[in-house]
Amino acid sequence: FPVTIFFDMSTVFTKIREGEIPGFIFDDNGEFFVIHTNNPIQLGHLLVIPYLEIDYIFDLDNVTYNKLWEYVKNISIRLQKIINAKKIAIKVEGLEVNHVHIHLIPINNPGDLLVHTNVTDQEILDLKNKFKN
Repeated sequence: FPVTIFFDMSTVFTKIREGEIPGFIFDDNGEFFVIHTNNPIQLGHLLVIPYLEIDYIFDLDNVTYNKLWEYVKNISIRLQKIINAKKIAIKVEGLEVNHVHIHLIPINNPGDLLVHTNVTDQEILDLKNKFKN
């Protein structure tokens, strides 16, 4: 008899969304969700992620792609107001985790994207509480 072996192929992002591993979820609309990255460039460095575990952003269907960017815009506006940043930088590279994700990074100066910063869990929780209100 053939033996079927099932492997859990969920990405780290899906595991965070499903509570299998710890993470700071800032928002979830049932199609996309937002987490604070564990290696932030700035406090408020968020990742916007579709539920669909698609590796490359340009492989998303047009409807999902456009909805994702609309969601990114709404999250960015909220983040900018809460963190009081001049702008929210956007980065899409997708080489570390094979699951589409868009980085939102609060910036005030040109050099703000060059160095990672240390943030505490409490700082992230405080920001998350402001984001929920």
